[in-house]
Amino acid sequence: MQTVSSELARGVLDAAPDAMIIIDDSGLIFFANRQVSALFGYPHADIIGRHVEFLMPERFRDRHLAQRHSYARSVRVRHMGAGLDLTGRRLDGTEFPLEISLSPIEDGGRVLVAAAIRDVTPGKRAEAELIVAREAADRAREFADRANQAKSRFLATASHDLRQPLQTLSLLNGTLRRTFADPDALQMLAQQEQAIEGMSRLLNALLDISKLESGAVKPDLTDFAVAELFEELRPEFQGMAASKGLTFKVTPCEGSVHSDRSLVEQILKNLLSNAIKYTRQGSVALRCLRQQPSLVRIEVLDTGVGIPGDQLRYIYDEFYQAGVGTNSSREGYGLGLSIVQHIVALLNVTLDAHSEVGKGSRFALTLPAGHGTVRQTPRAAAEPAPRVTQVPTRVLLVEDDAAVREATRMLLKSDGYHVTAVTSLAEALAHAAKDPRLDLLVTDYHLRDGETGMQVIAALRKALRVPLRAILITGDTSAAVHELRMDPHLRLASKPIKAEELLGMLTALLKA
Repeated sequence: MQTVSSELARGVLDAAPDAMIIIDDSGLIFFANRQVSALFGYPHADIIGRHVEFLMPERFRDRHLAQRHSYARSVRVRHMGAGLDLTGRRLDGTEFPLEISLSPIEDGGRVLVAAAIRDVTPGKRAEAELIVAREAADRAREFADRANQAKSRFLATASHDLRQPLQTLSLLNGTLRRTFADPDALQMLAQQEQAIEGMSRLLNALLDISKLESGAVKPDLTDFAVAELFEELRPEFQGMAASKGLTFKVTPCEGSVHSDRSLVEQILKNLLSNAIKYTRQGSVALRCLRQQPSLVRIEVLDTGVGIPGDQLRYIYDEFYQAGVGTNSSREGYGLGLSIVQHIVALLNVTLDAHSEVGKGSRFALTLPAGHGTVRQTPRAAAEPAPRVTQVPTRVLLVEDDAAVREATRMLLKSDGYHVTAVTSLAEALAHAAKDPRLDLLVTDYHLRDGETGMQVIAALRKALRVPLRAILITGDTSAAVHELRMDPHLRLASKPIKAEELLGMLTALLKA
């Protein structure tokens, strides 16, 4: 077998990509390939015969000397650098991170050490950049979390505060409609009511989008009957369609779906409202199909104006309305489909849209099928609010907003109730102590100084020792309100509540 010549061995070492040196047991360098000169900047002649410590910063040399002596007592293959801060020093004084692999070589009874040296500056730089990026991502995530928490707190407050003036207007409108008999005055009040409802819809839409974007809405997944939901939607949209001369068709649907009932209802309400809004003649239909055993497809179809193909991708943008110019008259605000898209993403379901100009549109919502049979429990229809003719009912009203308090007091008084209005828990307890003959409590949820209507209800029931009937009115739409513990003697009303709706709740609660 041929032996490898020293010239060939040197050529192989010079061709190696890493800087390589060979040192003896005293640490003297007696071989260095050309990569050593390229890496450290020293001429080859200045490297040979010097102790290896001169290739590192002075502050590390004493420590390295001790480490070299320790290695000499137990020579073995060893990789150094990963997880360590090893540093080289160039002729010009600059320093750089490095990794070293040590291998023992026997040479005529003595043991030499071959060291392969690699500059790991690019890797360290990438590692440092990765750490910076990770820290930046953590800070961004923390900032986003804080922003979402702040947004949720803002929404809880804004939902209440922004609805207060609308509540005042709605109740005053109801009071005036029950007071005037003049046809012209009633017509003006009807127009005013439509304007209030328009503002209320816009406010609800904006707050819905904000809540969805902030992560404040959490799905509550249950099995529910599709037919039951369809029947609840039928009267509202049948009347809306009839007012435009349209036919509203609901195809009976069997089975159930597994999703958040209220969010699915919100999707369908927005789709149906849009369908009726953009249909001038013909019909709007609501139906469902069982595509697969595991999926249910709910469709909203219309014979409306249709959407051009090049505009379909924009219909979910906020404030976008197909075919409506910037300065054109608008019907609605272009928020319904944006809300739908947010909810679809939240529920992790699919929504497909197909449309032809002049022929109509079809929106198809695909939901997971329910796991079993769901018993249908249709809700009883709301009864109209009759005027009170019996002995005046004593109502305690707790509301800290002066305008809402006075508007509510006037409405109840106009319907024959005997009303005492106060602003706080302390005033409510003081009145109850002076005159405990109370039939009903109407209280706002958010009061001053952190007090809540639930605290008022509990305190008055304890003081009077009776399950006092109560209506809790709130403009807060956060999860905390939906999680309130209700009972047979308590009703929850959302602001802005219409006058007739509030009076109807009072009548129904007194009959319960």
